[in-house]
Amino acid sequence: MNSKIKDDVTDKLFEAILTLENVEECYAFFEDICTVNEIKSLAQRLEVAKMLQQKKTYQDIQQITHASTATISRVNRCLSYGSDGYKLILDRVGKK
Repeated sequence: MNSKIKDDVTDKLFEAILTLENVEECYAFFEDICTVNEIKSLAQRLEVAKMLQQKKTYQDIQQITHASTATISRVNRCLSYGSDGYKLILDRVGKK
């Protein structure tokens, strides 16, 4: 994988995340490692990605998520030209 963020320390972080077994453990870990605003921003971006996949308009997305147009545009760019991480997660979550 050719990633801008890939290094040994980041590998260890992602390996740690993969050991989490349920939503409660995720809350405990992420509340310790991130600020509330960082967690909310990540959740917001995922919701924006879902809505973009559903072909919602920027205006609708902004009204529902309160995301800025810059955030919506960035997520849209990732969906179109990124590493397909959003698509992977949304496909998996959609199957549940």
